[in-house]
Amino acid sequence: MDDRKSDEPGTTAGRRARGELESGVLATLYGADEPMTARQVKDRLPGDLAYTTVLTILSRLYDKGMLVRHRAGRGYAYAPARDEATHTAERMRSLLEHGTDREAVLTRFVSELSEEDEQLLQRLLAGRTDEGP
Repeated sequence: MDDRKSDEPGTTAGRRARGELESGVLATLYGADEPMTARQVKDRLPGDLAYTTVLTILSRLYDKGMLVRHRAGRGYAYAPARDEATHTAERMRSLLEHGTDREAVLTRFVSELSEEDEQLLQRLLAGRTDEGP
């Protein structure tokens, strides 16, 4: 077992942060033009991951309802069940709902937005989607 410390709290050197591999697999699938097999996903991910590791992650994401799949030869080809924007918005809403101080979280979130993102958010809240002032 590797007991060396890493810069990430709760992890050791060589180990990924919780959810990092799932996020990488999802990002790979979001960037694809069509469903991908486990082998195709593995080939696009950085590092030297085992095929079985990628297959396990794909199966877990499918079981969570985050992916759809269809037969491709003897295996499956996978695609995201929702687009990336929907997935990210659902994660943001879930984090907000599980917090204890919604106002503090939203205040901090808005205070850390870039000026452009803050203006976009203001337009969205006002019901405008145009690029005007």
